[in-house]
Amino acid sequence: AGIDVRLGDIGAAIQEVMESYEIELDGKTLPIKPIRNLCGHNIGRYLIHSGKSVPIVANRDQTRMEEGELYAIETFGTTGSGYVQEEGVCSHYAKTADGQPRLPSAKKLLHSITKNFGTLPFCRRYLDRAGESHYYLGLRHLVDAGIVTAYPPLCDVKGSYTAQSEHTFILRPTVKEVLSRGDDY
Repeated sequence: AGIDVRLGDIGAAIQEVMESYEIELDGKTLPIKPIRNLCGHNIGRYLIHSGKSVPIVANRDQTRMEEGELYAIETFGTTGSGYVQEEGVCSHYAKTADGQPRLPSAKKLLHSITKNFGTLPFCRRYLDRAGESHYYLGLRHLVDAGIVTAYPPLCDVKGSYTAQSEHTFILRPTVKEVLSRGDDY
């Protein structure tokens, strides 16, 4: 990754490395596959997903990384099918559009979401901590109106294992600065 690198080339490199691994579980050797319908992304001011997607499988995307951009390179591996679907009860959300809901409880909740989280993701437990209660109807109204986006759990085939790894970096004129660097990297 770096200035002028094609996003499709990054996906091809991630796929090649990920598919070179396997894991032994319960006496069976299983190949590791990238989860092809998930990706990394660039990050904007108060926008976790701000436009460009970084694939984790080979594709023909010719979009290039540019100086000054901030990216989250996320890799998702699985012993399953390599494709996830939304399943289960949703607990994570983010405000993704402006709007004026008609429902009074939705108006009140939107004010609290904007004040406490802006466009950053949040979960229902954070609403509880912010002092909100009896907000399910208002939250459903905000999701249905397209003001808040729901992010339900993503699941591969039953019995498979999945994992995610991520690093965040900024492309400076002469260097790629890894912002998520820690003792383990």
